[in-house]
Amino acid sequence: MAGIYIHIPFCRQACHYCDFHFSTNRQIESDMITAFEREMELRSEYIGNEEIDTIYLGGGTPSILNIQSLERIFSKINHLFTVTSVAEITLEANPDDLTKEKLLMIKNVGINRLSLGVQTFDDSLLRYLNRAHNSTQALAGFEQARAAGFSNISVDLMYAIPGQTLNGFKKDIEQVLSLNPEHLSAYCLTIEERTAFGHWLKKNMLQPVADEQAADYLELLMDALEASGYEQYEISNFAKPGYYSQHNSSYWKQVTYLGIGPGAHSYNRTSRQANISNNYRYVKSVFAGKIPAETEYLTREEKINEYILTTLRTRWGLDTAKLKADFDFDLIQKNKALLTCLTHNRLAELTNGVIRLTRSGKLLADKIAADFFEVPS
Repeated sequence: MAGIYIHIPFCRQACHYCDFHFSTNRQIESDMITAFEREMELRSEYIGNEEIDTIYLGGGTPSILNIQSLERIFSKINHLFTVTSVAEITLEANPDDLTKEKLLMIKNVGINRLSLGVQTFDDSLLRYLNRAHNSTQALAGFEQARAAGFSNISVDLMYAIPGQTLNGFKKDIEQVLSLNPEHLSAYCLTIEERTAFGHWLKKNMLQPVADEQAADYLELLMDALEASGYEQYEISNFAKPGYYSQHNSSYWKQVTYLGIGPGAHSYNRTSRQANISNNYRYVKSVFAGKIPAETEYLTREEKINEYILTTLRTRWGLDTAKLKADFDFDLIQKNKALLTCLTHNRLAELTNGVIRLTRSGKLLADKIAADFFEVPS
């Protein structure tokens, strides 16, 4: 099985925290869709004969596209690839883009899962983040999606926003739980250098939330969602049983995926490709019949470290037997002291060769993963 990711590089406005590739200039939108079609043709052999069981439209803002553009994208996918009858097909959507009529059309195209970019229900924080929607639109967008027949909806929340309080985040959690979504993704705000927040930080116009306080937000979230029957299957992702994001899970399980569009990444277990993050250069290159990507062939150490980093974040954990079988790497033997320390301090558990982080360990996941990393000899 394999996945396809389509990066839609357009937004109505720039959120102050976002460093994903996008443009607010949509003059070449029609050419961009044509470029998607041509890139798929150029790269149709990338995943071999594997069937497609997940398709994900991210961005940017995929919901900004008109229905004709979405129809063209899916027509080309279905022409070139074998998509399973039970494929998970996700569209990231901003609440301000959604109407009852558009949602029905989106569903008719074949999209069966929505990822709704709410971030917070606090209107003052939404303005601070420079989001295009307000809380009323967020609630209406969710309810309209339900009315349109979507039975698999994910909601994005953000925490550790400067000016946000624990009590305010608790209200956000209560509000989202009242909507009863199948899935919730919650991300700690990271201040990226090439964003408005990054510039403000340089000028001392912004005070980021301390790591210790950010951990308090995550613990609050874990408590509330566990009590409501959600499973934390990855540190930032919670779902009702049976509603894990299959596309995101494939990333953490090192499944092959093809990325289409400027800024999109692809992975085939041996190499990673990254498309150029420039709309005009991307379109020009594809129209000339050239794949606009740089290829990085992963070393043995890079493959080991990527496996460590991704699997430790999940509920499935890090299978040391797989590392031994695939890379002849005995993680337990090489990290006896570290494992003893982690288990003694109840930060991790080792059961039948599988390392899983405890609740406390999840708060230190990146640090723990880095301690396990293999260094090139």
